[in-house]
Amino acid sequence: MNASEELAWRGFVNQTTYKDIAVLNGDPVTFYWGVDPSADSMQIGNLAAAMMAKCFIKHGHKPILLVGGATGLIGDPDGKSEERTLITQEQVEHNKSVIAAQYAKVFEGYEFTIVDNYDWFKDFNYLSFLRDVGKNVPMRQMLNRDFVESRLQEGGAGISYAEFSYVLIQAYDFLHLHEEYGVTLQVCGSDQWGNSIAGVDLIRRKTGHETHVYSTPLVINKATGKKFGKSEAGAIWLDANKTSPTEFYQFWINADDLGVEDYLKVFTELDKQTIDDLLAQHAQNRQARLAQTRLAEEVTRLIHGQEAVELAQAVTQFLTGARDIGEAEGAVIEEIHRNIPSAKSQAEGSIATALVETALASSLTDARRLIQGNAVSINGQKVVRDNFASDDFRNGKLLIRRGKAFKDSAFIEL
Repeated sequence: MNASEELAWRGFVNQTTYKDIAVLNGDPVTFYWGVDPSADSMQIGNLAAAMMAKCFIKHGHKPILLVGGATGLIGDPDGKSEERTLITQEQVEHNKSVIAAQYAKVFEGYEFTIVDNYDWFKDFNYLSFLRDVGKNVPMRQMLNRDFVESRLQEGGAGISYAEFSYVLIQAYDFLHLHEEYGVTLQVCGSDQWGNSIAGVDLIRRKTGHETHVYSTPLVINKATGKKFGKSEAGAIWLDANKTSPTEFYQFWINADDLGVEDYLKVFTELDKQTIDDLLAQHAQNRQARLAQTRLAEEVTRLIHGQEAVELAQAVTQFLTGARDIGEAEGAVIEEIHRNIPSAKSQAEGSIATALVETALASSLTDARRLIQGNAVSINGQKVVRDNFASDDFRNGKLLIRRGKAFKDSAFIEL
């Protein structure tokens, strides 16, 4: 497939200023994509946009990856009903280093340039900014933004001058990168369309040059109709300290059948033939979850590496009972501790107490109700008794579970 065909097939077509995206099948363009360091990691919503950027790179286009050190100090107000809490310069510096490292991992094997907008804003004085940028941005353009209207209307939380001016900073980023690196295209998620268009307008007013914006749609969970990328515990982060590799792997392996084809296209670089063959096999036995397993392997390998995939697979086997918990050792035990609660017990200790200590029950009364309700299992076997038996422990270890879910398990050791 050429660039426009692959972008369409993967679902990366949304709004664009191009009259026809077939132009992307021609000469290479220099484009930029960026993330603000408002958090100390990207999450999988950012990853979807990154995979779109990789598609551009694969077809010969030249990437500039921006870490928004300046915009991170202000905070993007899009979609926010209230003012963001400002973070310190030190926090921004830390977050920038983490995100730059994640760029290196996600785009490994491709050539790219990383830039930081703090570098060109740190010495930009206020009067120059007003003359060079503010004078060229109409107030109507800024006031017509949906988030501004919602914040200013009756009952809205209001908006500070800082957040109101965010769009000016991002617009100047595009102008600066156009002049310094020859950037003619900004790629973004659909939520950044308004900010990106402001840059196109600023460049036209300042230089007379034509530049463009290309956005990808938000990934939607078809089973719920909501934005894809959250678990019950919150956002799914790329940083292993915020979302463990096993939790990350589990998120993908539990993906819904309705969306798994879309997720394979967006979040992996598997080609069309491979995905078509995989989905055909998956359709023959959906319970085997072949498509979800391959998805989990591919995305976890991309973000955390092959060792993390193998560790996550091993932990999953133990936690689902596919392997005897007594065989778990070393790094697997450490990863189990990271992902589920754990506690110590005596060989014939109280099951109810263990449920409370691992937060699987809110009280001893709740724990006993769960046990009598046949909702508690040990090593995959339902139990309706007060105490552990000595043969429950396999090499001094057992798994206790409330219900069926991976997250409702606990690890008990002697």
